[in-house]
Amino acid sequence: MSVLTPLLVRGLTGLTRRLPVQRAQIHSKPPREQLGTMEVAIGLTSCFLCFLLPAGWVLSHLENYKKRE
Repeated sequence: MSVLTPLLVRGLTGLTRRLPVQRAQIHSKPPREQLGTMEVAIGLTSCFLCFLLPAGWVLSHLENYKKRE
């Protein structure tokens, strides 16, 4: 490392300290009704069926898709 490297790093970090940071003002309220066990189970099952099942099908039949016919 050269002698100027610490000065360069100090100069660059000094610039970032002066930049304003924008923060999001997000506020939320508690839910009106708590989700029950059945609603959670239905939601997780539908996510599994919609996203993971087609991906699993494609991955399990990958060798068939590679063949040229």
